[in-house]
Amino acid sequence: MIEQITENPNHKAGFVSIIGKPNVGKSTLMNRLVGERLSIITSKAQTTRHRIMGIINSPDFQIVYSDTPGIIEPKYALHKAMMGFVYSSLEDADVILFVTDIHERYDEDDVLKKLKVITTPIILIINKIDTATQEQVDEKIAYWKEHINATEIIAISALNDFNTAGVLEHIISRIPVHPAYFDKDSLTDKSERFFAAEIIREKIFLNFDKEIPYSCEVQITEFKDEPNIIRIRAEILVERDSQKGILIGKGGTALKKIGQDARQDMEKFFQKHIFLEQHVKVEKDWRKVDKQLSRFGYRD
Repeated sequence: MIEQITENPNHKAGFVSIIGKPNVGKSTLMNRLVGERLSIITSKAQTTRHRIMGIINSPDFQIVYSDTPGIIEPKYALHKAMMGFVYSSLEDADVILFVTDIHERYDEDDVLKKLKVITTPIILIINKIDTATQEQVDEKIAYWKEHINATEIIAISALNDFNTAGVLEHIISRIPVHPAYFDKDSLTDKSERFFAAEIIREKIFLNFDKEIPYSCEVQITEFKDEPNIIRIRAEILVERDSQKGILIGKGGTALKKIGQDARQDMEKFFQKHIFLEQHVKVEKDWRKVDKQLSRFGYRD
């Protein structure tokens, strides 16, 4: 006799939006919660540009996390598109993780105003408590109790994986009973090409200062997954000829270093040998041109 398997009637599923200012540790927290390194982590601000979904599954629940760009005051078209990802994630969220850090000063910006009137449950995270005293933690908790009507305030250290398990418990208690939104084997909504591009972009952030990382966009023009190797061709776009020269470096040494670093991480991520070919191209002022932003996935 074949036993019929029915879906758990108490199965929970929900969307969790992770928002906060740059450099508060949002991406580190999401990577901890998902158990995979899906988002760029650097010490520089504005490294996350897209809304990246990370999915965790169990027989009893599915949680779809959205790591969003850091909350900023938009200065040009790319910034506006990035903030659009933040606002769209709030619209479909079942739970909002509002990530702050122990040393952060928060102004009365549009996002904070929205959080004060939103009905979605807010779990407020105070990160980086490993760099503070208990007195400072207590003071920060008291401050946020006055400024945000959060359902929970949790002090953590995402870097040291301290108290992050408690975050998961509170999320599960808040998401609704619902069938899974994605296949139970899914880890993310993004493609392999997307993560290959993000790994290269991360290496640019780590190897360059000033305007170079912020002026770059990476496009994967070829991704061939063969039995023993993945062959990737990437196009790195910059805004000016001078930036192209800096990115390539004398005799191509700078670009070669990016490729070496990226290939190592890609081999860990994809669990295969990687052949990586990179080219640098100038796309004048691409961050300010709506047509280019649509091409690069920053517009619907």
